[in-house]
Amino acid sequence: MSDLVSGPPVSENRGFLAGQIAFVAGPTPIACDARKALVARYGECPLPQAAVVIALGGDGFMLETIHQVLTLNVPVYGMNRGSVGFLMNTYSEDDLPARVSRAQAAELHPLRMHAITATGSVEEALAFNEVSLLRQLRQASKIRISVDGRVRLEELSCDGVLISTPAGSSAYNLSAHGPIVPLSANLLPLTPISAFRPRRWRGALLPSSADVLFEVLETDKRPTAAVADFTEVRDVVSVAVSEDRTVAVTVLFDPDQGLSERIIAEQFTV
Repeated sequence: MSDLVSGPPVSENRGFLAGQIAFVAGPTPIACDARKALVARYGECPLPQAAVVIALGGDGFMLETIHQVLTLNVPVYGMNRGSVGFLMNTYSEDDLPARVSRAQAAELHPLRMHAITATGSVEEALAFNEVSLLRQLRQASKIRISVDGRVRLEELSCDGVLISTPAGSSAYNLSAHGPIVPLSANLLPLTPISAFRPRRWRGALLPSSADVLFEVLETDKRPTAAVADFTEVRDVVSVAVSEDRTVAVTVLFDPDQGLSERIIAEQFTV
């Protein structure tokens, strides 16, 4: 999600939302119970006819919902019924149509992963958090990294490496000691995971227009998987990653609790 465009409240574009809300929930009992309560109170609209989708769960389920609605051109408003809830709004059953109508819109663009496996098959997937390469067995992966057709790192020996969207920079990227990136920066963090050689390489910040190529070295000895959000491709030999601005999804946040503010606040969390 390398760019965010704040828009007007949903009410200016969508009108009154009662009867136009679709509710989807993660598999946990607390999420399912929340869905039952909200459907009983506000009714249920089929997903293809909805003006807005309410996602009930945690950040993982929010990502699944974002992928699910990509072809529907419908915004997603998340409410936290999971654990972390970084992408979610606070859960409340009260006055939901008015609350959603006041929400601010953020347009998000994913990374597109183009992976080639050892058998020659080609796999593509979108990532709104990050694309990561991870070792499959006990031995470290060896990966060559090129940016815009130029080799920048001849050989990285590591547990893995990832390239993140700004919104995803506070997720796995941060756990791997990568930098948190403001949404307006148009930068993509490139972060090693437990780098062995070169040991002191801490990664890079790339422009959002960059085309990144990962080439796996010694593939027979050091098999490596690629993961785009929740899509995993095993035994890859090369993985190309770039931002895809032809794809967008709208995510809704309560006023003064937008994603930009959350990412800034996360940098001051101790």
